[in-house]
Amino acid sequence: MASVKEMRTRIGSVKSTQKITKALQMVAAAKLRRAQLAAEAARPYAQGMANVIANLASGVSGSSALLLAGTGSDKRHLVIVATSDRGLAGGFNGSIIRLAREKIGALIAEGKDVKIITIGRKARDGLRRLHGARFVESYEVGLKAPNFALVKPIAQQVLNAYQAGEYDVVTLIHSSFKSVVTQTPRALRLIPAQVEAASGPTPLYDYEPDEEAILEALLPQNISVQILTAMLENQAGFFASQMTAMDNATRNAGDMIKALTIQMNRTRQAQITKELIEIISGASAV
Repeated sequence: MASVKEMRTRIGSVKSTQKITKALQMVAAAKLRRAQLAAEAARPYAQGMANVIANLASGVSGSSALLLAGTGSDKRHLVIVATSDRGLAGGFNGSIIRLAREKIGALIAEGKDVKIITIGRKARDGLRRLHGARFVESYEVGLKAPNFALVKPIAQQVLNAYQAGEYDVVTLIHSSFKSVVTQTPRALRLIPAQVEAASGPTPLYDYEPDEEAILEALLPQNISVQILTAMLENQAGFFASQMTAMDNATRNAGDMIKALTIQMNRTRQAQITKELIEIISGASAV
């Protein structure tokens, strides 16, 4: 059994850890609000662009827009996996990486040629052991909020490679922020662009220039928008997961401190009782 001194040292160590987890929880809670507002503000823009693309695509027969129509093949796939750079966020990064492994594994089993771009150190570290040979590029998120300056090089690399005929399908895997307690990993096909039918009546527009010319200009921009939206959703989900995980860690540390304190007091009481028995026994022997 550990001595009282050893238990006191352990309690002090747990208290120090509790202070760290409490501080991380407060920092994550402070940053969550801004990240959540940024993610929610980006959704209408991304959804509006998707609606415009759907409206344009519905009016184009036999579109020549390569990003919308695709190459006609699905042999070569590029999978973009977006996570955070940091951990201590429960299962947030792990759920994204798990979905990515399932997606990549299924494509490989079908005989597809798969390449990978990672955004975030956790995605790179989580996939490197199994699929490191398939990596094309790895990007880091950094400490600043995601913006178009950060996303533009990634989107441009994807576009250049696709236009050069290196890929047939491009898929983005990230986390979708639902609430503080719910973040759902999802796979979004970027190329060929997913066109979802708009709900309700769709307005009719006259476009100048024609629909195909607008799509040719709009679809590349849509890739940047979707990647930026995914990174903003990831940031909000990361802070929500970290806040929850650090809150649980702080509570667990408190429970451990209570249990260790009870155990220490019992050990100390046992030592005192033993010493009293020895004193009394010695006095009786005299």
